[in-house]
Amino acid sequence: MKNNNVMDRAMAPTPKFFKTLRTVGLVLAAVAGTILTAPIGLPVAVVNIAGYLAVAGGVLSAVSQITVDDAKAAVKKEDNG
Repeated sequence: MKNNNVMDRAMAPTPKFFKTLRTVGLVLAAVAGTILTAPIGLPVAVVNIAGYLAVAGGVLSAVSQITVDDAKAAVKKEDNG
């Protein structure tokens, strides 16, 4: 595996499993954002958990996005020259 910079890895093909994980992370972050911005008073524990879910969703999405499918990336690179 060749070392790529972060931008190359973000633009490279992602394996199917990590695409699913990325979607789960985005959903977690969206749900947490909804809870954090709710116009009603929520218990402190719920707000704290929502904050942790937002961080977890962001990290999960970021790590899943930069995971590269080496086989597809090599084929794509050969096609481009």
